[in-house]
Amino acid sequence: MTPVAERTAAGLALELDGLTYRYSGAPGLAIVDLTLAIEPGEFIVLAGGSGSGKTSLLRAACGLVPHFHGGEISGRALVAGRDTREHGPGELADVVGYVAQDPETQIVSTTVAAELDLPLRFRGDHPAERARAVEEVSLALGIPHLLPRTVTTLSGGELQRVALAVALVTRPPLILLDEPTSQLDPVSGDELIWLLRRLNEEWGVAVVLAEHRLERCLAAADRVVAMDGGRLGFDGSPTGFLDWAAKERPELATPSALMFAGAGLRPLPSGVKDARRALRALSGRPAPGRGGEPSRTGTADAPDHAGARRGDRPEALVARGAWVELDAGEGPVDVIRGVDLSIRSGEKVALMGRNGAGKSTLMRAAAGIADTVAGRIEAPGGIALLTQSPGDFLVRERIGDELPGAAGEAAMRAVGLDLSPERDPRDLSGGERQRLALAIALAGRMEGEALPALICLDEPTRGMDRGLKDRLTDLAGRLSDRGAAVLISTHDVEFAVSFADRVILLGDGEVVADADMPTVLSGGWYFASEAARVFDEPGLVTVDQGIARLREIGQ
Repeated sequence: MTPVAERTAAGLALELDGLTYRYSGAPGLAIVDLTLAIEPGEFIVLAGGSGSGKTSLLRAACGLVPHFHGGEISGRALVAGRDTREHGPGELADVVGYVAQDPETQIVSTTVAAELDLPLRFRGDHPAERARAVEEVSLALGIPHLLPRTVTTLSGGELQRVALAVALVTRPPLILLDEPTSQLDPVSGDELIWLLRRLNEEWGVAVVLAEHRLERCLAAADRVVAMDGGRLGFDGSPTGFLDWAAKERPELATPSALMFAGAGLRPLPSGVKDARRALRALSGRPAPGRGGEPSRTGTADAPDHAGARRGDRPEALVARGAWVELDAGEGPVDVIRGVDLSIRSGEKVALMGRNGAGKSTLMRAAAGIADTVAGRIEAPGGIALLTQSPGDFLVRERIGDELPGAAGEAAMRAVGLDLSPERDPRDLSGGERQRLALAIALAGRMEGEALPALICLDEPTRGMDRGLKDRLTDLAGRLSDRGAAVLISTHDVEFAVSFADRVILLGDGEVVADADMPTVLSGGWYFASEAARVFDEPGLVTVDQGIARLREIGQ
């Protein structure tokens, strides 16, 4: 028996019994009569739409509810047998680790090594034990090179790995993660999921993973728990969840499941491997691949919906031989390297690339926050920038103070928020905070002369379910129709497929690909939609295209 399993052998890793909770000042309940049991060593995927109660459940399971967030609570939450009403987060740290949606709010030390050492020091561990634990967890997560770094120099993806290391360093029997892949590129996101599975299998850690991009993690899950309006909507196997989601909550189903359900085929596949196996059985031959002509809609030289060619419209972003250096404390590093780029009025562009490729720096340079050391990056018609961290925008204690007046109300409606002005932004879910920050960035600037020529959104979909991403796609379309160029940095390939006409792929500060969306996001391994990976046909990137292809094959 593993050490962490021994510590929960006498009982459940987590037990919720009739738990009901309301945030202070909130008109409705965040959790409603929730009863749930998680066994030691289980790997649970926690699904649900934005605002469904996932984050509140995780907060209750680590003691942040009610000890930090206050509010009204009834029922019980037991972690390794400890009642969270009697034990606060500090007293629960040795039996539960928690990684929030915004890991930057969890880091308090100066260096990464000091941050990892802190919970061990609080626990009173011997210096040799602390040093060993820090070394082991940094190796497990592939971050030993970050140990001497100051935390203020870390990227969003690096911060997520450090926050996970802090949660794991005490070797708790239960780890709670709130969208840990939201700021990770496709490769790093997959690596993190399988790292969690390895820790689950080899260390015996029970994992509760809240995630919107379920296609990344369902294959690793023992069980899926879905929240719906603060209640338990589903609790069962991954395949059972997909059947339930396809019928009851299509916005939660994976792209592969949606394609097969739309074509009337069962069973629904839990991932690309299952989908390709089903495709071979359906066609009676190897899965389709590399056939036909790729789609060329939306190319850089193609006419847009108004009939004007791209080159005839004014430039909203221009980069000419642009170089940007950043210093993370170890000397200046070239982050943007000789970039030549033009984005014109009305374009909808996805900016993609691995963590550290330079996406955020490019946007910040366009906004004048980062300086070029050579060449230039400019936004001639003005720019609105939403940075990765909602905390950059949320500085007041009431939503009504963050977004006052008619302009604030209009911006809230545009991003799909309906919240009491008395609510504290700190009590919102990660997705709600992200949308609130987006509303603040756009308030009073969505039309007419106030509309900037360029709108840059840096990873805006963190915490958003598919329905809210669809609303963001619609918003991007409306802003584009009004003449603004919309540049969205994202690791979410499915979202990029939904909104972008063009994709710019950065690698090590350089443009490595720049073409229409179907060309860039089909035919690859990582920077490819799930439909593209299932069918491997040029230009086939969307769920609707996949449904049509399945029906064609099945005829």
